[in-house]
Amino acid sequence: MSEGGRLPDPEFIEPLEVSETERIYDSPWVGLRRDWLELGAGQRQEHHVIEISDAVVVLPFTKEGEVILVGQYRHPNGRTHWELPAGRLMEGEDPEVGARRELLEETGHEAAALEPLPGFFPTNGISAHYAHAFVATGCVEVAELDLDPAERLVARCFSRDEVEAHLDAGGFADGFTAITLLYWLRLKG
Repeated sequence: MSEGGRLPDPEFIEPLEVSETERIYDSPWVGLRRDWLELGAGQRQEHHVIEISDAVVVLPFTKEGEVILVGQYRHPNGRTHWELPAGRLMEGEDPEVGARRELLEETGHEAAALEPLPGFFPTNGISAHYAHAFVATGCVEVAELDLDPAERLVARCFSRDEVEAHLDAGGFADGFTAITLLYWLRLKG
């Protein structure tokens, strides 16, 4: 083990050479490119890469110790899930600033303190998209929700026991939410 209980980084592995890159799709929301990787011996393989800006996810606790979740409708799977407040960072936005912004927009709450948790790559094999995770404590309601036109969500408070039971039952289908809650429980809980 290395310092802090972490495993040492794996040995450097030489990346495959990218012989060609093709832009397939671009929008303000997402990009898609096709990289052609040289495998050696004259062989090539295409690899699609989804380009998404980095994001934040916030585990908010009220002053009374309840967890604020948002019930959010997700168009791709046509379901409504309990999730933690989360969203994309604006270009050049500091992750802590983005976390406070998303918390306020999606729950109407401000936090007395924000503490980082380990971040993660939610779709590591197909994207460099990175999620910065935070715990927000001492949250108080200060405003109405400020949602984007396509956002459909409600904010609700739950006890820690209810949230842990839902997690233990496999009830959080959202990866941002499940990973952040598991980090928090292992590191802080």
